[in-house]
Amino acid sequence: MRHSYNSYNGMAAAKLRGVVWQKSRHSNANGTCVEMAALPDGDVAVRNSRFPDGPALIYTRAEIESLILGVKDGEFDHFM
Repeated sequence: MRHSYNSYNGMAAAKLRGVVWQKSRHSNANGTCVEMAALPDGDVAVRNSRFPDGPALIYTRAEIESLILGVKDGEFDHFM
């Protein structure tokens, strides 16, 4: 699905010009972490910090909100 920013799932993260990527302060010293960037149209891009030019997945704010709320509620604790 295309978005108004011309972003799409699987696009090269390097093509998302002018966005600010953010990773958790809990990321390890090797930089292995998931990074997120707010897109101008309100969507959120996600990439693997080990492959910053690799693919980005694009999510709506509602999808990211659901994920964060689930993390806060402990729904994904079994992955750790």
